Amino acid sequence: MISMSQKSYDQTPTLFLIPTPIGNLEDMSIRCLKTLQEVDYILCEDTRTTGNLLKKYELRKPLVSCHEFNENQVKEKVVKDLKKGLNLGLVTDQGTPIISDPGYKVVEEVLRNGLNVVSLPGPTAFVPALINSGISPAPFLFYGFLNSKGGKQIKELEQLKLRKETLIFYEAPHRIQKTLEQMQTILGDRKISVSREISKIHEEIYRGPISKVRLEITNPKGEFVIVVSGNLELENYEEISIIEHVQLYLDENMTEKEAIKKVAQERNLSKSIVYKEYHQSKEVRK
Repeated sequence: MISMSQKSYDQTPTLFLIPTPIGNLEDMSIRCLKTLQEVDYILCEDTRTTGNLLKKYELRKPLVSCHEFNENQVKEKVVKDLKKGLNLGLVTDQGTPIISDPGYKVVEEVLRNGLNVVSLPGPTAFVPALINSGISPAPFLFYGFLNSKGGKQIKELEQLKLRKETLIFYEAPHRIQKTLEQMQTILGDRKISVSREISKIHEEIYRGPISKVRLEITNPKGEFVIVVSGNLELENYEEISIIEHVQLYLDENMTEKEAIKKVAQERNLSKSIVYKEYHQSKEVRK
């Protein structure tokens, strides 16, 4: 990606990232509708879904399919058309593009070519799920979908179990029970909020310990957002290894040197002891 600054509204040909409703079609903003009307064509995940949205608002606009299986091909067309002076819109079936949806590869390629990308504010499922959860809203870590394969999902949850931030996940109905079971086993019986069908007439929110919520979700339908309280019980670090302790800070984007120094201070150890144990563990893992 080249280094560039952007003046978003200087009439430069632009790719607009346009959020669409996550359920209730009345959540479509006036600005998003205006932008859809003004672009030359719209990139969309499913032309039928976007077609229905445009029909509701009496908009007519060419649609170009852009999904996870053809995004690598479509991005070249997008760059060419922007260079010709066209303005383009990108939407997904629901919510804000790129948040657990296609669009990232197109945006990456557009920016790599020094072209404009403007994102419009609008609906995204995890924000309402977070703010109505009753769980601390900051700091939070949005994870998206866990791996659908059991072993890999366990590994992901193991890596997250020491995080103090509120954790946010998306999940499909046919996997929700298994995922909650894994969470209870690995994270413990934490406070949780599970929202489904946000903004739709059948919206439901389950709150409480994971063990209680699991029993209440008996006939899962629709898309789910899971909000889980962070690890608030870790008052000292005796229950975790030095390696896990260092990794905790590496996951917070500390450098290895910073993480080792902090662990040494918190455990009242010399940096050399922490360094040695951590690097011996790294050699074993290789």
